[in-house]
Amino acid sequence: MHTKYALALLTTFPFSVFASPQDAPLNVVATIGMIADVAEEVGGECVAVNTMMGPGVDPHLYQASASDVAMLRNAQYILYSGYSLEGQLGNVLENLSERIPTLAVAPASITPDDLITTQDVYGIDPHLWMDVSLWAHTLPTLRDTFSEARPTCADTFERNTERYQAQLLALHDWVKESIASIPEEQRILVTAHDAFSYFGRAYDIEVEGVQGISTESETGIADIRAMTSVVVERGVPAVFIESTINPRTVQAVIDAAEQQGHRVAIGGELFSDAMGNAGTVNGTYIGMIYSNTQHIVGALGGSMAPLPEELADWAATWDVSP
Repeated sequence: MHTKYALALLTTFPFSVFASPQDAPLNVVATIGMIADVAEEVGGECVAVNTMMGPGVDPHLYQASASDVAMLRNAQYILYSGYSLEGQLGNVLENLSERIPTLAVAPASITPDDLITTQDVYGIDPHLWMDVSLWAHTLPTLRDTFSEARPTCADTFERNTERYQAQLLALHDWVKESIASIPEEQRILVTAHDAFSYFGRAYDIEVEGVQGISTESETGIADIRAMTSVVVERGVPAVFIESTINPRTVQAVIDAAEQQGHRVAIGGELFSDAMGNAGTVNGTYIGMIYSNTQHIVGALGGSMAPLPEELADWAATWDVSP
């Protein structure tokens, strides 16, 4: 290119046209919405996040499509949960990790002492986001990961982390206070599959799942009978369906309980392995936990605690009554 022509271009177009790749948002792909939302909160405008699995998608059964693989190959960073949550996608991620930075967020953030072990093929229960105080541990991990990739945005990542961490810790205390309002004899959470163990441990509520941790195996008649006995004997007032699982197993428990003279209601739809629709309050991690808590507390006879001041901006953004 002629020198004078090149100089003319520099004076005609903004310097941003020639910005360094280091100044462009980091292109990140996250497997599940709970990771994507936290990544967006920490990253702000310095990170562009794409989510592979949307609302209603079960990560245990997920198989990557050709377009998913293309999106992953074009990523500058890949974030996934780990502990086998993503099932068969694990092999794809392992292969891509040889040329694209790839991070298993949960193992990188949570200490072994905080994990819940299982007796199945998982070994570790992967549903760590159900304990908000645990999921908050992922923020510093993402802050450091993004700061290494985009050093010029390090201050932004630090500020965002401090702000969002304060919100999550306040949310954790709010959930605990709200669940504690449920009468002790009714403080039992019956769901479609065993995704709420961290929730139960963190917020002092007994948890029973019709299915195990994985949704790959079919629920048997024995599972239905066992759960029906729990519901009838304990006088459980409500059971819950999940957004990523066919409600037929929970309905089978309801029908079997009714045959034994105990009427039990559906307490609402809970978000377990995926958040709600993008652009809605349930499409945020805070909104997901808020919605779950609201359904559980209301159906089991408790009362919602007032939202803490730290969540006032979030509540105003989504028009949520404090």
